[in-house]
Amino acid sequence: RGTALQPLFKVSYSCSKVGDPRPGQPYKGGNFCAFLPDNKEGLKTAKLLKKAFERGLTFQIKSCNGDERVTWGLIPHKTSWDGGKARNGYPDAQYLREVGTVL
Repeated sequence: RGTALQPLFKVSYSCSKVGDPRPGQPYKGGNFCAFLPDNKEGLKTAKLLKKAFERGLTFQIKSCNGDERVTWGLIPHKTSWDGGKARNGYPDAQYLREVGTVL
């Protein structure tokens, strides 16, 4: 097992906007952690993920039991360093290629 980059996203409690499930309603934020390999491809992917975050593409607001909350968006993230593809972790030989295609 090698070293990892570990981006951490902190999303605050706020109000949803036009285009969200219930505009103007408050939503719950949260802390979201992802993992990337600490190598050339991982650094390249980290830069692309940063751009996606800055453009508001990383997260979405979903309604869950009457509460609005922030969840991961359509860009795949590895949320575990191990466990394989089935658990959003590594090893996953295709991940960097797949996320690069999405980005």
